[in-house]
Amino acid sequence: MQKQPGVIALMGSGELTTTMVEVHKELLEPYGERAQAVFLDTPAGFQLNADDISKKAIDYFQNRVLRPLTVASLKSAEAGREGTVEQAYRRVREADYILVGPGSPTYALRHWKQTHIPELLVQRISEGGTFVAASAAALTVGRVTLPVYEIYKVGASPFWAEGLNLLARFGMNWAVIPHWNNAEGGNHDTRFCFMGAPRMAQLEAQLPDGTGLLGLDEHTALIIDLAQDRAEIRGMGSVTLRRHGGEQVFAKGDRIPLGLLRGEDVLDVKAPASGEPAGPSADKRTVADGEDRVWQPVEDLADKVQAHLVAGRVEPATQIMLELERHIADVREQLQERSAEGAAREALRGLIVLFGTHLARRPASRRDCLAPLVEPLLALRVQLREKKLWEVADAIRDTLQQAGVLVEDTAEGVRWHLIR
Repeated sequence: MQKQPGVIALMGSGELTTTMVEVHKELLEPYGERAQAVFLDTPAGFQLNADDISKKAIDYFQNRVLRPLTVASLKSAEAGREGTVEQAYRRVREADYILVGPGSPTYALRHWKQTHIPELLVQRISEGGTFVAASAAALTVGRVTLPVYEIYKVGASPFWAEGLNLLARFGMNWAVIPHWNNAEGGNHDTRFCFMGAPRMAQLEAQLPDGTGLLGLDEHTALIIDLAQDRAEIRGMGSVTLRRHGGEQVFAKGDRIPLGLLRGEDVLDVKAPASGEPAGPSADKRTVADGEDRVWQPVEDLADKVQAHLVAGRVEPATQIMLELERHIADVREQLQERSAEGAAREALRGLIVLFGTHLARRPASRRDCLAPLVEPLLALRVQLREKKLWEVADAIRDTLQQAGVLVEDTAEGVRWHLIR
């Protein structure tokens, strides 16, 4: 029996933040409790803190997503110690869920192209796996990739590098741009993954024929379900598609026809001359210094809110949210100096979204809350009565009544209601 293809999830940023916890959980759910999730570390392989990034991913999955995560470590094609490449291959082959994130897209591509990683990724997606490419990794999956560091940090003239072209293997021809609505620059334009409008205009003119721009807002995910032939947007922002002078912007919760991603349908909205993205927001970047009294409390308080909500403690979570808001107001000037005020407010907004999700899932009434417990007990009581185990059946009824649940046997069947 031929296997159905899986899922490609592209994230504009925030892959290890509060806003993406539920997205990871839902993407992992189809694989069951024994899902094999791996983190591929190549994009950050050149960084001295590469292992710290991997550790952060492991901790995030263990404590927030509540799933185990292992590392498929391939910091370079040369691999360092003997057997590293083969071990990374094995973990990718066995993975149900592959997450790749921050670093340099051009570094990752240079090393992946010397290995079997590109074909293994296509193989796992084709066989039903989920591939999550976030931030720098999202840049790699298109026909061309944006050399962010080379242009933004080193000052190279705008140009495209050859991409992994993974999307094209599934009929989609795009250049993927995360951080589409970035606002870190403060007094200078850092939209479009730090390029700004003038440089992005130059880049767009250099795109290969037939290739469109797929812009991902920060803390936003585009979930492409190949088996279900659909794509939908999760998170906090929008997804922008540009091709042949047309532009369409899709908000969170929207579904994008896969025909549009495959170029079968025409974008029907004229792109604005200014190239304005929808709604600016800033990247939630952390400060490395663990003693930092400006940014670190933002992370710590957000973690506490998350922990209280997981435990169902809404009141303390609310109090800590207010404490976080006060802290942001108190250190506003310092945050502005770091171009991090927007990131702090983004963290606060993410927690508000988490609150809404948590409250929407709570039962609407006490009866709704008790029903998952009471109704199975009553079904068991019916079975006991059929077996003439009257004493045990009556014990269930009497125990429920002591807890405030009155059970009535009628001609139409058993009924129950609350007596206090």
